[in-house]
Amino acid sequence: MRLPGVYTARKKDGSIYFRASVTYRGKHISLGSYASEQEAHQAYVEAGRITNDTSVIFSSYAPETILPFGKAVSLFNFRDNGLYIANPIYTRIRFFEYYLTPDLVLKFDLDDLFYYSSHKIMRRGNRFFVSDYGMQIGIASRYGIKNYAVEGRDYRFVNGDPFDFRYENIEIQNSYHGVSHVTRNGKTYYKAKIHINGNVVIGYYETEAEAAIAYNKAIDILKKAGAARQYVPNYMENISPSRYADLYHQLPVSPAILAYRPDQGNADRITANPS
Repeated sequence: MRLPGVYTARKKDGSIYFRASVTYRGKHISLGSYASEQEAHQAYVEAGRITNDTSVIFSSYAPETILPFGKAVSLFNFRDNGLYIANPIYTRIRFFEYYLTPDLVLKFDLDDLFYYSSHKIMRRGNRFFVSDYGMQIGIASRYGIKNYAVEGRDYRFVNGDPFDFRYENIEIQNSYHGVSHVTRNGKTYYKAKIHINGNVVIGYYETEAEAAIAYNKAIDILKKAGAARQYVPNYMENISPSRYADLYHQLPVSPAILAYRPDQGNADRITANPS
């Protein structure tokens, strides 16, 4: 006779392993797979303590247990907030926390709860991503942070917490490829630059949109001249095609861009001040 909360299953090679589960508030919840019956039962006991003993509180829960910490988070959230989510999410009044580990917690607005309830967050280095239709999607991109963006230059976390992805905490400072803002003689300008054997300044412009369009213009000039590098142009929203065309033709670009020619080795070469 099996210990409570335990049942057996077989691997493809025919060997037996043990699974644990618990039923709480009418919902059958899997607690994971274990090598021994005793371990599976211990996970069942620990899950019972969380769901039945309100003196066991989330903020002081010790993760050194058989029950996976992520599953414990889901059970605490179900007990305390009446919402069972398979991913390790704990909901607060105005936001929710996503626990990758006991010490690594991401914060999101409640508007994003449905998305992260059905998308598991993974980490590779300093990059957080989800799998969507077989592709890896960086979660930062959901908040306007582009892949090439540099924290402190292109965006910043208002409260200084790089794990707080609430909308009010993310400030986008540079929205476009190759564009950054600079202050010269007390006035803010937008600098467009492009990388071709080093960073080459395309020019300085009055608005961010002008700098982004100048970047696109530089791409076209370089491609027409035979540049091998593949550049991603800026997508311009909230600007009419006619206005875009007018700015495109009017905006000046560096003479170094206009004079660009690839050398005989087909490498991209350009001579300019990379400041």
